[in-house]
Amino acid sequence: MSAPGPAVPRPAWQGTALAGLGVACFSGTLPATAFAMRGLDPYLVAVGRGTVAGIVAAVCLVAAGARPFPPRSELGSYIVIALGIVFGFPLLSTLALHAGAAVSHAAVVVGLLPAATAVCAVLRAGERPRALFWVAGAGGTATVTAFTLSRGAEGLAGADLLLAGALVCAAVGYTEGGRLARRTPGWQVISYALVVALPVAVPVTIVLAATTPVRPAGDAMAGFAYLALVSAFVGFIPWYAGLARGGIARAGQTQLLQPLLGLLWAWLFLGEELQPATIATALAVLVCVAATQRSRGQTPRGTE
Repeated sequence: MSAPGPAVPRPAWQGTALAGLGVACFSGTLPATAFAMRGLDPYLVAVGRGTVAGIVAAVCLVAAGARPFPPRSELGSYIVIALGIVFGFPLLSTLALHAGAAVSHAAVVVGLLPAATAVCAVLRAGERPRALFWVAGAGGTATVTAFTLSRGAEGLAGADLLLAGALVCAAVGYTEGGRLARRTPGWQVISYALVVALPVAVPVTIVLAATTPVRPAGDAMAGFAYLALVSAFVGFIPWYAGLARGGIARAGQTQLLQPLLGLLWAWLFLGEELQPATIATALAVLVCVAATQRSRGQTPRGTE
């Protein structure tokens, strides 16, 4: 028998496509959060989604015959992911909406997330995007920043500070998860992060469910189910796989598309008005995302 040939790298566009699928799942997160808070306390929404997702993830790990807990050598990384995307982003983004941020406004502010993720990819994952990438990414970031500042007092309220914190948490969790997904399947990466969070998430969820008002209306339960099953679990499966294949910084720029989708869902399901400035900002961001995907950069070995 002849020796196997060298592994053929997967085209970067496959990573972009997978990441885009994850973004499509994430785009419903803010509207679903708004629905869930119609019947549940915001803290219960934020923590409870991780509890349900963690139980589902644990069942999936056992059913697939995988180890139920991550390797001890990687436990620190999974704790970082859990702090970022199981607790940090859900809690801060939910509180931002509870503080009065409109879903459409929050969706556009989320357009800053790819820039934060790219910086983390350089600092933590050793990626080196080229100049075109940074120019296009900076253009998208500047566009979203200008939109936020143009909202005046509304744009710089406490809700935006909460959103800023949420973006940092997500960027850290995305980068660490994308780095691990280079050698571990994406579904296992998110499953282990959720399982690691369960010892904290379960008791907190039980206490909140027992001490806060719960009004199990249909729309609230549907929103919560989406958060727990899609936003917290299913969406991360293609997302982490996409970051690993396409490069964390480059594939992560697909999240610039999330404002467009978030605005659409806010208009369709929540009846929020689409202001011309909001639409123009989202379209400008779309142009910037296309430019980032035309760039090529250096990524560490093992990213394909």
